[in-house]
Amino acid sequence: MKNIIFALDSHSPKYKQIYERFKVLVEQEDLQENEQLPSIRQLAESLQVSRNTTLMAYEQLVAEGYVRGEGRKGYFVNELEPILVQSPFIAHNKKQEETATPVKIDFKAGAVDQTHFPLKTWRRISNQVLTLQESFQYGEPFGELSLREKIAAYLFQSRGVKIEPSAIVIGSSTQQLLIQLGKILKEKGKSIIIEDPGYDGAKEAFRFHRFTIETLPVYETGANFSHLEELKSNLIYVTPSHQSPLGVSMSIQQRQMLIHWANSKNGFIIEDDYDSEFRYTQQPFPALASIDSTRVIYLGNFSKSFLPGIRLSYMVLPQSLVNHYKNQFLQFESTASLLSQLAMAKFMEEGEWNRHIKRMRLVYKRKMQCLVSALTKHFKQKLSIIGEQSGLYVLVKVHLNCSEEWLIKRASMHGVRVYPTSIYFIKNHPTEAMIKLGFSNLSCGEIQEGVKLLNEAWT
Repeated sequence: MKNIIFALDSHSPKYKQIYERFKVLVEQEDLQENEQLPSIRQLAESLQVSRNTTLMAYEQLVAEGYVRGEGRKGYFVNELEPILVQSPFIAHNKKQEETATPVKIDFKAGAVDQTHFPLKTWRRISNQVLTLQESFQYGEPFGELSLREKIAAYLFQSRGVKIEPSAIVIGSSTQQLLIQLGKILKEKGKSIIIEDPGYDGAKEAFRFHRFTIETLPVYETGANFSHLEELKSNLIYVTPSHQSPLGVSMSIQQRQMLIHWANSKNGFIIEDDYDSEFRYTQQPFPALASIDSTRVIYLGNFSKSFLPGIRLSYMVLPQSLVNHYKNQFLQFESTASLLSQLAMAKFMEEGEWNRHIKRMRLVYKRKMQCLVSALTKHFKQKLSIIGEQSGLYVLVKVHLNCSEEWLIKRASMHGVRVYPTSIYFIKNHPTEAMIKLGFSNLSCGEIQEGVKLLNEAWT
Protein backbone atom coordinates (compact mmCIF):
# COMPACT_ATOMS: atom_id res chain seq x y z
CA MET A 1 0.00 0.00 0.00
CA LYS A 2 1.44 3.33 -1.10
CA ASN A 3 1.46 6.52 0.96
CA ILE A 4 -0.10 8.85 -1.60
CA ILE A 5 0.08 12.63 -1.11
CA PHE A 6 -0.79 15.30 -3.68
CA ALA A 7 -1.98 18.91 -3.66
CA LEU A 8 -5.63 19.90 -3.99
CA ASP A 9 -6.81 23.19 -5.41
CA SER A 10 -9.99 25.22 -4.88
CA HIS A 11 -11.23 25.17 -8.48
CA SER A 12 -13.30 21.97 -8.32
CA PRO A 13 -14.75 19.68 -5.61
CA LYS A 14 -12.02 17.93 -3.63
CA TYR A 15 -13.61 14.48 -3.95
CA LYS A 16 -13.56 14.90 -7.74
CA GLN A 17 -9.86 15.83 -7.73
CA ILE A 18 -9.04 12.76 -5.61
CA TYR A 19 -11.13 10.54 -7.86
CA GLU A 20 -9.46 11.88 -11.02
CA ARG A 21 -5.94 11.52 -9.56
CA PHE A 22 -6.51 7.86 -8.61
CA LYS A 23 -8.17 7.17 -11.94
CA VAL A 24 -5.07 8.41 -13.79
CA LEU A 25 -2.79 6.38 -11.48
CA VAL A 26 -4.76 3.23 -12.30
CA GLU A 27 -4.96 3.93 -16.05
CA GLN A 28 -1.23 4.63 -16.25
CA GLU A 29 -0.52 1.51 -14.17
CA ASP A 30 1.22 3.45 -11.43
CA LEU A 31 -1.17 1.51 -9.22
CA GLN A 32 -1.01 -2.16 -10.15
CA GLU A 33 -3.81 -4.72 -10.35
CA ASN A 34 -4.90 -5.93 -6.86
CA GLU A 35 -2.78 -3.27 -5.16
CA GLN A 36 -4.44 -1.97 -1.99
CA LEU A 37 -5.34 1.71 -1.73
CA PRO A 38 -4.85 3.75 1.45
CA SER A 39 -7.75 3.43 3.87
CA ILE A 40 -10.39 6.16 3.92
CA ARG A 41 -9.01 7.43 7.24
CA GLN A 42 -5.35 7.36 6.12
CA LEU A 43 -6.07 9.19 2.88
CA ALA A 44 -8.22 11.78 4.62
CA GLU A 45 -5.44 12.49 7.12
CA SER A 46 -2.68 12.69 4.50
CA LEU A 47 -4.67 15.04 2.26
CA GLN A 48 -6.21 16.94 5.20
CA VAL A 49 -9.80 16.46 4.01
CA SER A 50 -12.87 14.90 5.61
CA ARG A 51 -13.48 11.15 5.51
CA ASN A 52 -16.71 11.82 3.59
CA THR A 53 -14.64 13.46 0.85
CA THR A 54 -12.36 10.44 0.42
CA LEU A 55 -15.34 8.08 0.71
CA MET A 56 -17.13 9.87 -2.15
CA ALA A 57 -14.00 9.64 -4.31
CA TYR A 58 -13.65 5.91 -3.61
CA GLU A 59 -17.36 5.30 -4.25
CA GLN A 60 -17.04 6.94 -7.67
CA LEU A 61 -13.99 4.78 -8.49
CA VAL A 62 -15.91 1.67 -7.41
CA ALA A 63 -18.98 2.69 -9.45
CA GLU A 64 -16.86 3.05 -12.60
CA GLY A 65 -14.98 -0.20 -11.98
CA TYR A 66 -11.50 1.17 -11.37
CA VAL A 67 -11.34 -0.28 -7.85
CA ARG A 68 -13.34 -2.66 -5.71
CA GLY A 69 -14.23 -2.69 -2.05
CA GLU A 70 -13.65 -5.90 -0.10
CA GLY A 71 -15.56 -5.38 3.13
CA ARG A 72 -13.29 -4.54 6.05
CA LYS A 73 -10.15 -5.33 4.07
CA GLY A 74 -10.32 -2.07 2.14
CA TYR A 75 -10.16 -1.01 -1.50
CA PHE A 76 -8.14 -2.75 -4.25
CA VAL A 77 -7.27 -1.93 -7.87
CA ASN A 78 -9.21 -3.82 -10.55
CA GLU A 79 -7.79 -5.13 -13.81
CA LEU A 80 -8.28 -2.79 -16.78
CA GLU A 81 -8.53 -3.66 -20.44
CA PRO A 82 -5.40 -2.48 -22.33
CA ILE A 83 -7.49 -0.10 -24.48
CA LEU A 84 -8.35 1.89 -21.36
CA VAL A 85 -4.72 2.37 -20.34
CA GLN A 86 -3.24 5.43 -22.03
CA SER A 87 0.18 6.97 -21.92
CA PRO A 88 0.50 10.32 -20.13
CA PHE A 89 1.37 11.94 -23.47
CA ILE A 90 -1.83 10.76 -25.17
CA ALA A 91 -3.97 11.66 -22.17
CA HIS A 92 -2.40 15.12 -22.03
CA ASN A 93 -3.01 15.78 -25.72
CA LYS A 94 -6.57 14.53 -25.45
CA LYS A 95 -7.25 16.85 -22.53
CA GLN A 96 -5.88 19.79 -24.52
CA GLU A 97 -8.09 18.87 -27.47
CA GLU A 98 -11.20 18.67 -25.26
CA THR A 99 -10.62 21.92 -23.42
CA ALA A 100 -9.96 23.69 -26.73
CA THR A 101 -13.48 22.89 -28.00
CA PRO A 102 -15.83 25.80 -27.21
CA VAL A 103 -19.21 25.02 -25.67
CA LYS A 104 -21.93 25.62 -28.24
CA ILE A 105 -24.89 24.10 -26.40
CA ASP A 106 -25.14 23.60 -22.63
CA PHE A 107 -27.89 21.19 -21.48
CA LYS A 108 -27.66 22.49 -17.92
CA ALA A 109 -30.62 21.65 -15.70
CA GLY A 110 -30.09 24.32 -13.04
CA ALA A 111 -31.09 27.31 -15.18
CA VAL A 112 -34.31 29.10 -16.10
CA ASP A 113 -35.62 30.67 -19.30
CA GLN A 114 -34.20 34.19 -19.58
CA THR A 115 -36.35 35.26 -22.52
CA HIS A 116 -39.64 34.93 -20.62
CA PHE A 117 -38.42 36.14 -17.24
CA PRO A 118 -40.63 39.05 -16.02
CA LEU A 119 -37.67 41.40 -15.74
CA LYS A 120 -39.57 44.72 -15.90
CA THR A 121 -42.12 43.63 -13.30
CA TRP A 122 -39.48 42.23 -10.95
CA ARG A 123 -37.34 45.37 -11.30
CA ARG A 124 -40.34 47.61 -10.57
CA ILE A 125 -41.28 45.64 -7.46
CA SER A 126 -37.68 45.46 -6.26
CA ASN A 127 -37.38 49.24 -6.56
CA GLN A 128 -40.61 49.68 -4.58
CA VAL A 129 -39.29 47.40 -1.85
CA LEU A 130 -36.22 49.59 -1.43
CA THR A 131 -38.48 52.45 -0.34
CA LEU A 132 -39.93 50.43 2.57
CA GLN A 133 -38.64 51.12 6.07
CA GLU A 134 -38.32 47.40 6.86
CA SER A 135 -35.87 46.97 3.95
CA PHE A 136 -33.22 48.70 6.06
CA GLN A 137 -33.42 46.20 8.92
CA TYR A 138 -32.17 42.64 9.47
CA GLY A 139 -35.55 40.99 9.24
CA GLU A 140 -37.19 38.07 11.04
CA PRO A 141 -35.03 35.00 11.80
CA PHE A 142 -37.58 32.55 10.32
CA GLY A 143 -38.66 34.68 7.38
CA GLU A 144 -40.82 37.72 6.75
CA LEU A 145 -44.46 37.30 7.77
CA SER A 146 -45.70 38.87 4.52
CA LEU A 147 -43.98 36.15 2.45
CA ARG A 148 -44.96 33.32 4.81
CA GLU A 149 -48.61 34.40 4.51
CA LYS A 150 -48.44 34.39 0.71
CA ILE A 151 -46.74 30.97 0.65
CA ALA A 152 -49.40 29.54 2.99
CA ALA A 153 -52.18 30.79 0.69
CA TYR A 154 -50.40 29.50 -2.41
CA LEU A 155 -49.77 26.02 -0.98
CA PHE A 156 -53.41 25.67 0.02
CA GLN A 157 -54.62 26.75 -3.41
CA SER A 158 -52.09 24.79 -5.52
CA ARG A 159 -51.02 21.81 -3.41
CA GLY A 160 -53.91 21.31 -0.98
CA VAL A 161 -51.68 21.92 2.05
CA LYS A 162 -53.54 23.75 4.83
CA ILE A 163 -51.06 25.42 7.18
CA GLU A 164 -50.50 28.43 9.39
CA PRO A 165 -47.82 30.95 8.35
CA SER A 166 -46.13 30.38 11.72
CA ALA A 167 -45.26 26.82 10.62
CA ILE A 168 -43.22 28.10 7.66
CA VAL A 169 -39.47 28.73 7.79
CA ILE A 170 -37.76 30.67 4.99
CA GLY A 171 -34.19 29.78 4.05
CA SER A 172 -31.67 30.34 1.28
CA SER A 173 -31.75 26.82 -0.19
CA THR A 174 -33.22 23.36 0.29
CA GLN A 175 -29.83 21.98 1.31
CA GLN A 176 -29.33 24.71 3.93
CA LEU A 177 -32.78 24.02 5.42
CA LEU A 178 -32.01 20.28 5.50
CA ILE A 179 -28.77 20.91 7.37
CA GLN A 180 -30.62 22.91 10.03
CA LEU A 181 -33.48 20.39 10.11
CA GLY A 182 -30.96 17.58 10.59
CA LYS A 183 -30.03 18.92 14.02
CA ILE A 184 -33.66 18.51 15.14
CA LEU A 185 -34.24 15.16 13.46
CA LYS A 186 -31.06 13.65 14.91
CA GLU A 187 -32.92 13.60 18.23
CA LYS A 188 -35.66 11.48 16.61
CA GLY A 189 -33.38 8.87 15.09
CA LYS A 190 -29.80 8.14 14.05
CA SER A 191 -30.60 6.93 10.54
CA ILE A 192 -32.63 8.11 7.56
CA ILE A 193 -33.99 6.52 4.40
CA ILE A 194 -33.29 8.27 1.10
CA GLU A 195 -34.21 7.42 -2.47
CA ASP A 196 -31.70 5.52 -4.62
CA PRO A 197 -31.14 7.21 -7.00
CA GLY A 198 -31.91 10.51 -5.33
CA TYR A 199 -30.96 14.15 -4.86
CA ASP A 200 -27.25 14.21 -4.03
CA GLY A 201 -27.54 17.51 -2.13
CA ALA A 202 -29.89 15.92 0.40
CA LYS A 203 -27.60 12.93 0.80
CA GLU A 204 -24.68 15.21 1.64
CA ALA A 205 -26.78 17.23 4.10
CA PHE A 206 -27.65 14.04 6.00
CA ARG A 207 -24.06 12.82 5.87
CA PHE A 208 -23.04 16.16 7.37
CA HIS A 209 -24.95 15.14 10.51
CA ARG A 210 -23.55 11.59 10.30
CA PHE A 211 -26.90 9.93 9.76
CA THR A 212 -26.73 6.26 8.86
CA ILE A 213 -28.10 6.09 5.31
CA GLU A 214 -30.66 3.46 4.31
CA THR A 215 -32.00 3.35 0.76
CA LEU A 216 -35.37 3.08 -0.95
CA PRO A 217 -34.82 1.70 -4.48
CA VAL A 218 -36.50 3.72 -7.23
CA TYR A 219 -36.89 2.57 -10.83
CA GLU A 220 -38.34 4.07 -14.00
CA THR A 221 -41.67 2.50 -13.00
CA GLY A 222 -41.60 3.93 -9.47
CA ALA A 223 -40.34 3.30 -5.94
CA ASN A 224 -40.08 -0.21 -4.48
CA PHE A 225 -41.76 -0.22 -1.06
CA SER A 226 -41.55 -4.00 -0.55
CA HIS A 227 -38.75 -3.81 2.05
CA LEU A 228 -39.71 -0.51 3.71
CA GLU A 229 -40.97 -2.20 6.86
CA GLU A 230 -37.67 -4.05 7.28
CA LEU A 231 -35.63 -0.83 7.44
CA LYS A 232 -34.67 0.49 10.88
CA SER A 233 -35.13 4.20 10.36
CA ASN A 234 -38.27 6.17 11.21
CA LEU A 235 -37.24 9.10 8.96
CA ILE A 236 -37.47 9.21 5.17
CA TYR A 237 -36.66 11.82 2.50
CA VAL A 238 -38.64 11.55 -0.77
CA THR A 239 -39.49 13.54 -3.91
CA PRO A 240 -42.98 12.11 -4.58
CA SER A 241 -44.38 14.50 -7.20
CA HIS A 242 -41.36 14.43 -9.53
CA GLN A 243 -38.76 11.96 -8.34
CA SER A 244 -35.24 13.31 -8.55
CA PRO A 245 -33.74 12.32 -10.93
CA LEU A 246 -35.95 9.67 -12.61
CA GLY A 247 -39.06 11.88 -12.87
CA VAL A 248 -41.66 9.27 -11.83
CA SER A 249 -44.54 10.23 -9.53
CA MET A 250 -45.67 8.35 -6.45
CA SER A 251 -49.15 6.84 -6.74
CA ILE A 252 -51.89 7.64 -4.22
CA GLN A 253 -51.62 4.08 -2.89
CA GLN A 254 -47.91 4.53 -2.24
CA ARG A 255 -48.51 7.93 -0.64
CA GLN A 256 -51.06 6.45 1.75
CA MET A 257 -48.72 3.54 2.47
CA LEU A 258 -45.95 5.99 3.32
CA ILE A 259 -48.21 8.01 5.65
CA HIS A 260 -49.29 4.80 7.40
CA TRP A 261 -45.63 3.78 7.77
CA ALA A 262 -44.70 7.14 9.34
CA ASN A 263 -47.58 6.90 11.83
CA SER A 264 -46.75 3.33 12.77
CA LYS A 265 -43.08 4.26 13.28
CA ASN A 266 -43.86 7.55 15.03
CA GLY A 267 -41.58 9.04 12.41
CA PHE A 268 -41.47 11.81 9.82
CA ILE A 269 -41.49 12.12 6.03
CA ILE A 270 -39.47 14.90 4.42
CA GLU A 271 -41.30 15.80 1.19
CA ASP A 272 -39.18 17.76 -1.30
CA ASP A 273 -41.64 19.29 -3.79
CA TYR A 274 -38.87 21.05 -5.71
CA ASP A 275 -40.55 21.60 -9.13
CA SER A 276 -44.10 20.33 -8.79
CA GLU A 277 -45.46 23.28 -10.81
CA PHE A 278 -44.20 21.86 -14.10
CA ARG A 279 -46.30 18.83 -14.93
CA TYR A 280 -47.34 18.69 -18.59
CA THR A 281 -49.91 15.90 -18.95
CA GLN A 282 -52.14 16.36 -15.88
CA GLN A 283 -52.60 18.77 -13.03
CA PRO A 284 -49.86 18.64 -10.35
CA PHE A 285 -50.49 15.85 -7.84
CA PRO A 286 -51.63 16.78 -4.31
CA ALA A 287 -48.76 16.98 -1.86
CA LEU A 288 -48.11 14.33 0.78
CA ALA A 289 -48.49 17.10 3.34
CA SER A 290 -52.11 17.54 2.21
CA ILE A 291 -52.85 13.98 3.38
CA ASP A 292 -51.27 14.21 6.83
CA SER A 293 -49.50 17.40 7.86
CA THR A 294 -48.62 15.95 11.29
CA ARG A 295 -46.07 13.53 9.82
CA VAL A 296 -44.79 15.44 6.78
CA ILE A 297 -42.09 18.12 6.63
CA TYR A 298 -42.71 19.94 3.35
CA LEU A 299 -39.95 21.62 1.31
CA GLY A 300 -40.35 24.01 -1.62
CA ASN A 301 -38.27 26.64 -3.39
CA PHE A 302 -38.32 29.49 -5.90
CA SER A 303 -35.05 28.52 -7.60
CA LYS A 304 -36.39 26.08 -10.21
CA SER A 305 -39.64 27.89 -10.95
CA PHE A 306 -38.46 31.50 -10.83
CA LEU A 307 -34.78 32.40 -10.42
CA PRO A 308 -31.86 30.41 -8.90
CA GLY A 309 -30.04 33.56 -7.82
CA ILE A 310 -32.93 34.74 -5.67
CA ARG A 311 -31.86 32.11 -3.08
CA LEU A 312 -35.31 31.56 -1.57
CA SER A 313 -36.58 28.23 -0.24
CA TYR A 314 -39.11 27.34 2.41
CA MET A 315 -39.97 24.55 4.81
CA VAL A 316 -43.31 23.73 6.43
CA LEU A 317 -42.94 22.04 9.81
CA PRO A 318 -45.53 19.87 11.59
CA GLN A 319 -46.87 21.58 14.71
CA SER A 320 -45.05 19.06 16.89
CA LEU A 321 -41.69 20.37 15.60
CA VAL A 322 -42.35 24.11 15.22
CA ASN A 323 -41.56 25.27 18.76
CA HIS A 324 -38.56 22.96 19.13
CA TYR A 325 -37.07 24.17 15.84
CA LYS A 326 -37.60 27.83 16.65
CA ASN A 327 -36.12 27.46 20.14
CA GLN A 328 -33.01 25.92 18.60
CA PHE A 329 -32.49 28.62 15.96
CA LEU A 330 -34.00 31.73 17.54
CA GLN A 331 -30.58 33.34 17.97
CA PHE A 332 -29.55 32.74 14.34
CA GLU A 333 -30.05 35.30 11.58
CA SER A 334 -32.10 34.36 8.52
CA THR A 335 -29.99 33.00 5.66
CA ALA A 336 -32.40 34.38 3.03
CA SER A 337 -32.17 37.89 1.60
CA LEU A 338 -34.66 40.27 3.23
CA LEU A 339 -35.02 42.23 -0.02
CA SER A 340 -35.75 39.06 -2.01
CA GLN A 341 -38.35 38.01 0.55
CA LEU A 342 -40.17 41.34 0.48
CA ALA A 343 -40.05 41.51 -3.31
CA MET A 344 -41.40 37.95 -3.70
CA ALA A 345 -44.21 38.68 -1.22
CA LYS A 346 -45.21 41.72 -3.31
CA PHE A 347 -44.84 39.72 -6.53
CA MET A 348 -47.25 37.10 -5.20
CA GLU A 349 -49.64 39.69 -3.77
CA GLU A 350 -50.06 41.32 -7.20
CA GLY A 351 -50.88 37.95 -8.80
CA GLU A 352 -47.66 37.95 -10.83
CA TRP A 353 -46.49 34.63 -9.38
CA ASN A 354 -49.53 32.69 -10.64
CA ARG A 355 -49.30 34.40 -14.03
CA HIS A 356 -45.59 33.52 -14.22
CA ILE A 357 -46.20 29.84 -13.41
CA LYS A 358 -49.00 29.50 -15.97
CA ARG A 359 -46.88 31.16 -18.65
CA MET A 360 -43.75 29.11 -17.91
CA ARG A 361 -45.67 25.84 -17.80
CA LEU A 362 -46.62 26.39 -21.45
CA VAL A 363 -43.11 27.57 -22.40
CA TYR A 364 -41.41 24.57 -20.79
CA LYS A 365 -43.98 22.15 -22.18
CA ARG A 366 -43.10 23.30 -25.72
CA LYS A 367 -39.40 22.95 -24.99
CA MET A 368 -39.90 19.46 -23.56
CA GLN A 369 -41.82 18.43 -26.68
CA CYS A 370 -39.08 19.90 -28.86
CA LEU A 371 -36.36 17.97 -27.01
CA VAL A 372 -38.25 14.66 -27.06
CA SER A 373 -39.05 15.08 -30.76
CA ALA A 374 -35.42 15.83 -31.64
CA LEU A 375 -34.08 12.90 -29.62
CA THR A 376 -36.60 10.52 -31.20
CA LYS A 377 -35.80 11.78 -34.70
CA HIS A 378 -32.02 11.49 -34.45
CA PHE A 379 -31.57 8.47 -32.20
CA LYS A 380 -34.70 6.39 -32.85
CA GLN A 381 -34.15 3.14 -30.87
CA LYS A 382 -30.60 3.97 -29.75
CA LEU A 383 -31.78 5.59 -26.52
CA SER A 384 -34.72 5.67 -24.13
CA ILE A 385 -36.14 8.92 -22.76
CA ILE A 386 -37.01 9.00 -19.06
CA GLY A 387 -39.14 11.62 -17.29
CA GLU A 388 -40.68 13.53 -20.21
CA GLN A 389 -44.02 14.04 -18.41
CA SER A 390 -42.80 16.80 -16.10
CA GLY A 391 -39.85 18.83 -14.87
CA LEU A 392 -37.10 20.85 -16.56
CA TYR A 393 -34.88 18.01 -17.75
CA VAL A 394 -34.97 14.46 -19.07
CA LEU A 395 -32.68 11.50 -18.59
CA VAL A 396 -31.58 9.53 -21.63
CA LYS A 397 -30.54 5.91 -21.31
CA VAL A 398 -28.07 5.33 -24.15
CA HIS A 399 -28.11 1.85 -25.72
CA LEU A 400 -24.59 1.97 -27.13
CA ASN A 401 -22.62 -0.04 -24.56
CA CYS A 402 -20.63 3.07 -23.61
CA SER A 403 -19.69 4.51 -20.23
CA GLU A 404 -21.11 7.74 -18.84
CA GLU A 405 -17.66 9.30 -18.91
CA TRP A 406 -17.16 8.44 -22.58
CA LEU A 407 -20.53 9.93 -23.54
CA ILE A 408 -19.78 13.18 -21.68
CA LYS A 409 -16.30 13.49 -23.20
CA ARG A 410 -17.50 12.77 -26.72
CA ALA A 411 -20.26 15.35 -26.36
CA SER A 412 -17.74 17.90 -25.09
CA MET A 413 -15.50 17.29 -28.11
CA HIS A 414 -18.46 18.29 -30.31
CA GLY A 415 -19.19 21.45 -28.30
CA VAL A 416 -22.06 20.08 -26.21
CA ARG A 417 -22.11 19.98 -22.42
CA VAL A 418 -24.19 17.20 -20.87
CA TYR A 419 -24.36 15.98 -17.29
CA PRO A 420 -23.81 12.73 -15.34
CA THR A 421 -26.36 10.79 -13.32
CA SER A 422 -23.92 8.51 -11.46
CA ILE A 423 -23.77 11.05 -8.60
CA TYR A 424 -27.38 10.20 -7.72
CA PHE A 425 -26.91 6.44 -7.28
CA ILE A 426 -25.78 4.61 -4.15
CA LYS A 427 -26.44 0.89 -4.68
CA ASN A 428 -29.17 0.76 -7.30
CA HIS A 429 -26.89 1.40 -10.30
CA PRO A 430 -28.36 1.21 -13.82
CA THR A 431 -27.19 -1.39 -16.31
CA GLU A 432 -26.70 1.26 -19.02
CA ALA A 433 -25.25 4.77 -18.91
CA MET A 434 -27.75 7.58 -18.34
CA ILE A 435 -27.19 11.24 -19.16
CA LYS A 436 -29.09 14.27 -17.83
CA LEU A 437 -30.27 16.88 -20.34
CA GLY A 438 -31.77 20.14 -19.11
CA PHE A 439 -33.57 22.41 -21.55
CA SER A 440 -35.02 25.35 -19.61
CA ASN A 441 -32.56 28.02 -20.80
CA LEU A 442 -32.32 26.81 -24.42
CA SER A 443 -34.41 27.83 -27.41
CA CYS A 444 -36.01 25.16 -29.57
CA GLY A 445 -33.40 25.88 -32.25
CA GLU A 446 -30.58 25.40 -29.75
CA ILE A 447 -32.16 22.18 -28.49
CA GLN A 448 -32.37 20.78 -32.03
CA GLU A 449 -28.79 21.79 -32.80
CA GLY A 450 -27.56 20.26 -29.54
CA VAL A 451 -29.28 16.93 -30.20
CA LYS A 452 -27.91 16.85 -33.75
CA LEU A 453 -24.39 17.36 -32.38
CA LEU A 454 -24.96 14.64 -29.77
CA ASN A 455 -25.96 12.25 -32.52
CA GLU A 456 -22.70 13.01 -34.34
CA ALA A 457 -20.72 12.60 -31.13
CA TRP A 458 -22.27 9.36 -29.94
CA THR A 459 -23.08 7.47 -33.15
